[in-house]
Amino acid sequence: MNEPNLIQTARLVAPHQVRLFPEPLAAVGPDETAVRVTAVGICGSDLHWYQEGGIGDSRLENPLVLGHEFAGITAAGQRVALDPCVPCEHCEDCLQGNPNLCPNQFFAGTGTDDGGMREWVVWKTRCLVPLPDTLSDEDGAMLEPLGIALHAVDLGKVRAGMRVGVFGCGPIGLLVLQVARAAGAVDVVATDPLLHRLDAAKRFGARMWDGAQIVDVAFECAGANAAVQDAVRAVKNGGRVILVGIPSDDRTSFSASVARRKGLTIKLSRRMKHTYPRAIRLVESGLVDVHSLVTHRFALTKVADAFALAKTREGLKMMIVP
Repeated sequence: MNEPNLIQTARLVAPHQVRLFPEPLAAVGPDETAVRVTAVGICGSDLHWYQEGGIGDSRLENPLVLGHEFAGITAAGQRVALDPCVPCEHCEDCLQGNPNLCPNQFFAGTGTDDGGMREWVVWKTRCLVPLPDTLSDEDGAMLEPLGIALHAVDLGKVRAGMRVGVFGCGPIGLLVLQVARAAGAVDVVATDPLLHRLDAAKRFGARMWDGAQIVDVAFECAGANAAVQDAVRAVKNGGRVILVGIPSDDRTSFSASVARRKGLTIKLSRRMKHTYPRAIRLVESGLVDVHSLVTHRFALTKVADAFALAKTREGLKMMIVP
């Protein structure tokens, strides 16, 4: 399979405006590989860029290729997932085993770093993860959000027999729920304002939180202060609250007196680290279902339609299939 000279690329040119452009494929360097993209998921952070033109203090400066949940096939025929984080591997954070905190990282689909919503990409070979035959290309793209969930559950230190709360049941929340159960949580309660998301949470073994159940660890996965406040209310004295969601206004607030009197540990989760091997094993073993989370599929030529639907919160995961 030969790389093309010209590829179709979807770029966010302004809030709510994604357009296709014919562009030349970048030259392949000695430590890089050309990959034909076969699946790209739309993440909540992609929606922040699409709707608000940025995340926090990172703003849209030039037309940006979104997409950091992606998989493909190399020119040599190897099916791979692509790790969207390309750390420098030299800074203190990288040397301490925290590439997700690397201040010099290239991260697909954010800032000025182009992502995967295009027909082909040229990517660092060290950031390609071979996919087993048991996983589909869409499963491969879903390994990235599963990695986010794994990292969050790691921070929460979930152990067998614990009670867990998941506040916000979009794809990340539903993956956190499944990973927590795989880690041994015996009771999981969940909230979400959307009934179809709550129904999905119930399919994965959660109960609705009624405002009274107490949990050992609470995961906020909505990016909404109401969910943060509920997580703080639900967790036990001395418990942990893990903030996974990204707030639209770059602000997180909760009742300080409640959190203080409970003596809570509050941690913020950033992306993932060293999770792809575990993520693959969880999907292969059937302990985590990523396939059923993909509810809508769009061709690259319909990427604008995909974002328009995604912002309505209909369904769960929108997948672009170039």
